[in-house]
Formats: sequence, structure tokens, C-alpha cells
Amino acid sequence: MKRLIPLFALILIFALAACGGAAAPAAEAPAAEAPAASSVDIANLPADVDVATVYEIQNDPDVYMLDVREQDEYDDYHIPGINLIPMSTLESRLDEIPTDKEVIVTCRTGNRSSQVTQFLRANGFDNVHNMPGGIVAWEEAGYPVE
Repeated sequence: MKRLIPLFALILIFALAACGGAAAPAAEAPAAEAPAASSVDIANLPADVDVATVYEIQNDPDVYMLDVREQDEYDDYHIPGINLIPMSTLESRLDEIPTDKEVIVTCRTGNRSSQVTQFLRANGFDNVHNMPGGIVAWEEAGYPVE
């Protein structure tokens, strides 16, 4: 049943978007903000968290979103409100990553974020999760980017 809830939320979002017609592009749609109440158990997230789940929890105060792409990639487009710590600078910036929140790591397609997630776990972080597919999957799902 818990697996059906994110799917139902995704279907509902697409249905609502379809009702809106072509008046506004996806990036400007009111769906830019994740639902206020989430049914996701943030304390028990799996190692890999799909984009639908991340979309649902992205604005939760106990979630820290981390983009590990380089500055120029981030400047091209990024998930609204995400924090940037490029993979190339990560080792010297570990103190910026919270240990009291669940950290969702993303990149372009999920390769670098997977590597960073493994690196962080090897360095004592037990609160990190990879978002497979990265911002490419995020955008393909119709979620907003800036």
C-alpha cells in the first residue's frame, strides 16, 4: 500500500496538470512546491530514492537536497531550492553537509551522486540517499527546474 501512495500522488499531479491546459509551462505551474503533508517515512528512506518520492519530500525541514554537479551545470538548470556542493569540492566541504537531516544527493543522471553517496557513507554519514536518474529523470517526470 505504501508503494502505491507515491504512484497515486504522481498520477494526481499529472491529472491536475492536464486539466490546466497549455496556459503555463511546467516550470511555472503551481506544482512547483511539494505537497505540505507527506506520507513518506523520512526516517526509513532506502539507499536509492526515486524522483517521485524526492519531489514529495523535498520541502520537508528534515531533508537536505544536495546537487553535486559543477557550477556551470547548476547555472544551466537545477531543482528549485537545492544546495550545490560540486563533487570536485566535496571533500573539503564535508562540514556543510548536515548530519541531523536526511540528505538526498543528485547530479545529472545519478552516476556522480551514487559515487558521492558511497563516499559519504564511507566517511561516517549514515543519512545519505542517492536519487537515481538525477535531474534528467526529474525533468522527464515533469517536475520544475530553475
